[in-house]
Amino acid sequence: MKRRTFLQTTGKAVLAGSLLGGTPLAAIARNRDRYPELAKHKIEQWELKEVNFHWPRFVGKNGRIDFHGQHKKCTVLQLITDQGAMGWGLANNDARELCPPMIGTSVAELIIPGEGVVDGLNRSVDFALHDLMGVIMDQPVHRILGNRGTTRTPVYSGMIYLDELNPENTAKGLDAVLESCEWDYNYGYRQLKVKIGRSGRWYPHREGLKKDIEVVRLIRETFKDRNLDILVDANDMYSYKDTIQFLKGIKEVPLFWIEEPFRESVKEGTKLRRWMDRHGFEKTLYVDGEANPDHELCLQLGREKIMDAFLPDIFGYGFTKWIQLSSTLHDMEMLASPHAWGNLLKTHYIAHYAAAYGGVPTIEGVTCLSDEIDFGDYPIRDGELQVSDAPGFGMKLLV
Repeated sequence: MKRRTFLQTTGKAVLAGSLLGGTPLAAIARNRDRYPELAKHKIEQWELKEVNFHWPRFVGKNGRIDFHGQHKKCTVLQLITDQGAMGWGLANNDARELCPPMIGTSVAELIIPGEGVVDGLNRSVDFALHDLMGVIMDQPVHRILGNRGTTRTPVYSGMIYLDELNPENTAKGLDAVLESCEWDYNYGYRQLKVKIGRSGRWYPHREGLKKDIEVVRLIRETFKDRNLDILVDANDMYSYKDTIQFLKGIKEVPLFWIEEPFRESVKEGTKLRRWMDRHGFEKTLYVDGEANPDHELCLQLGREKIMDAFLPDIFGYGFTKWIQLSSTLHDMEMLASPHAWGNLLKTHYIAHYAAAYGGVPTIEGVTCLSDEIDFGDYPIRDGELQVSDAPGFGMKLLV
């Protein structure tokens, strides 16, 4: 039986000033006038749900974390208005405190198209409110935000882990990694992100680094005639010296990007970028900022043209915060590729961000299956993800 929290209440709306924190009341008034369709819808019900999904195969270890498994749950928030409109999205337990004051409040007082949720709200209601806004306005989120990007964006599989270490794969060895690559290629991906960093926890240091090099070279050799890009992710398990040794070991392999080789550092990051530029990896993107990032440091590295792309999680950081960050990144000419690992909802949210703002070189694809979620119309064609043109985020809850 699913664990749910349900609230339905009636009564007067909460005063805008107390609910909306620092958002100027004049801005809320302008929003009501500009978007009367949002103003006439008031939040009437909210519900937190746990929904089930699974990845197409068992996902093993990365350089830092043990077995990830296969069958998962996530928490989502469903919002329903007094006019019968419904929106939903990823959430967490913060919604238990944020949603009750929203009851009786118009949607125009909670979200400003193109700017995001108002001050005082956060990521736990962010995605559901954006979806609800799109449903009410009968437009996809990316169109409301401006459509300055492209509706088709390259997408990579984020699911090539240390598969030779899975218990059922010990006899297969690295063939198990190739099987995962083949499955993802046949699914439609033309970019694969390969987990490295074996030397951190799972192998003796020298042996793990050697195995990382062997894996990347093997994938390149196996797929060299099939138009495949390789990305690598060390999950911060390398040192600067390890990173250089790894790159020397794969020097003939064209590398699309290297992610989280070590913790963000001006000194080490600068040294790495300069070494890459001098040794045949000048086109390889250096990307970071996914795991507990130092945001200001990452942005400094972006301004100094050391780090190429910023990766905070689309849910962990929040959709509204990404909207607010987009102009800064554009002005700095820094790319964005929000982290999506975990579930396909996040992949599809990022597709809307990419279509709205551009500057996204590729999107992390997390293939998921579910009897409780309709993930919508987001086909992968020629290695590119086509964003849905349905209202909101274009996905449906089936429970």
